[in-house]
Amino acid sequence: MRGPTWHARIECGGMVLGAGFLVTPSTVLTCAHVVRDGDAGITVSFPGRPALPGVTASVAVHGGWAGGVTDPGDLAVLRLAHPVPLCPADFAPPGTEQGLPAPPLVAYGFPDGFPEGQLAEYRAVSATRIADQWLQLEAVTGHGQPLAPGFSGAALALKDGRVVGMVTQIAGEEGVRVARMLPTEVLARYWPGLRDRVPARVEYQHLARRLHGLVRRAEAAGLAPAPEQLFVDAVGDFGPEVPPSGFPSLREAAAYVQWEVDEPAEALARFADRLSHLLDGPAGTPAVPDADAPTADATATATDWAPILVEIDRSGVGADQVTVSVSAYREGRRRPVARVRLDRAEMREYIQAGIEEAYDQLAFGAEELLAFVLPEDLLNLPVAQWPCRVDDSTPLGCAAPVVVTGRSRLHGRLRHHLGKQWRKLARDPFAPLHRVGCGTLEEPAGLRRRLREKDAGLAGFGAPPDAVPEHFKVSLNMPVPVLLWPRSGCADSAGHTEPCAGTAFLDAVSPHVEGVAATELPHRIKELREEAEAAAEPERHWAHDVQLLWDDPRCFPEPAASLHSPVA
Repeated sequence: MRGPTWHARIECGGMVLGAGFLVTPSTVLTCAHVVRDGDAGITVSFPGRPALPGVTASVAVHGGWAGGVTDPGDLAVLRLAHPVPLCPADFAPPGTEQGLPAPPLVAYGFPDGFPEGQLAEYRAVSATRIADQWLQLEAVTGHGQPLAPGFSGAALALKDGRVVGMVTQIAGEEGVRVARMLPTEVLARYWPGLRDRVPARVEYQHLARRLHGLVRRAEAAGLAPAPEQLFVDAVGDFGPEVPPSGFPSLREAAAYVQWEVDEPAEALARFADRLSHLLDGPAGTPAVPDADAPTADATATATDWAPILVEIDRSGVGADQVTVSVSAYREGRRRPVARVRLDRAEMREYIQAGIEEAYDQLAFGAEELLAFVLPEDLLNLPVAQWPCRVDDSTPLGCAAPVVVTGRSRLHGRLRHHLGKQWRKLARDPFAPLHRVGCGTLEEPAGLRRRLREKDAGLAGFGAPPDAVPEHFKVSLNMPVPVLLWPRSGCADSAGHTEPCAGTAFLDAVSPHVEGVAATELPHRIKELREEAEAAAEPERHWAHDVQLLWDDPRCFPEPAASLHSPVA
């Protein structure tokens, strides 16, 4: 089985000086000392994909390393000249490298004489950090490849491939099998962009989510409490001190609590409680409106979504060629991440990597929404079932809310009328489900009239689009804000009336979506997908392949066409 392709080889001036690892399709992490001669030109290549040409790179972030062997901040973030179609590294929660016994960690480096690379196996000696920076490493065995020059910047990964840190220092004497690593929480200290990629420890994930939700509320309300005082109150007398530069924002103080406090559960809870007191007041009556609460304001949504938009379109070059674009929304503005034309067989891996990079564009702690803009004939594509990464089998639809839409619904007349419908839903958000059975005898024109007369906000199909193509097209081309259907099920719509899989699907889904605000349906469908995935036989669960078409125009303030030059 092919191993991870995110291992990187770093060359400066034509000489191999160290290793690195891909953290987004256009970002590589390595040691600052590896690229200290970067003025001679930096080239990054990937030995796991030898056919991929080397890519030039530049230093985008420097950890502040001063040049000495034991100086802190020995980290550099390299920005590639263009994205590469590889899946970035995945990370384990901080502390996973510890244990009794400590798990073996594998590094992929490039010692002299091995331009294709070598593997070395080490483990952390202790959870104690040297000078609050490094963990000491010792070889698992007394033989095999030692960590030698050429391993600096290599990721240290568990056997399952998840990264826990980076090799920074190696032994100065030949044959000595001792080295040092910077664990991920220290790497994130010097590059905050890494924080969104490293998962919190399982035991306090719920506390971190609560705190960052309160931070979002405070930011939305313009509340500006002194972050240093909140931090001191949270960590207590024996916690870490406020850094000399202070905290530029409330968000930075909250992140510092999560990342820099040993066993931070109590500190996270205290920080959240104090911030909640400032927001809601002592009597429990909200002093500051909850930004996530439903509202009748036509310009607001119940959830402050931060969409990642994935557009797939026919390229016009060949039947198997598609154009893929990935972008992210932040502060109402659309930020392009990647755009490429490739074979359809290659698009899933490219999109997985593009989504990972798009997360870097989102505000810290933002509520992500993965929205796929698809051609009409691909609206049944199983995007929610795609794994998050090549080395992470978690379905996308279980990791984040996933929705689909058609390109025509994001601009023009239909977008305008959808805006009107979403304003109505803001006033009366609980839309009933208008059923379209897989064996319906209703004419398409009759369905159009019914949906218009009922002012439908939510329509559910008992069959996939290709089983009822005319009826589906009617709903797709009308300003019905939300459509849902099973991706599989009854493939024959020849007027059968007896109970069937489609009827069972509609009966099962109705109580889960009726009475739920339309703006919250992406969350609700994600919960159903998680429930199905956790079942004894996921493929037999009725919600296993539910598809949700959802395209609130307020979440996508720019039409899709505005990304690209009409001349190009």
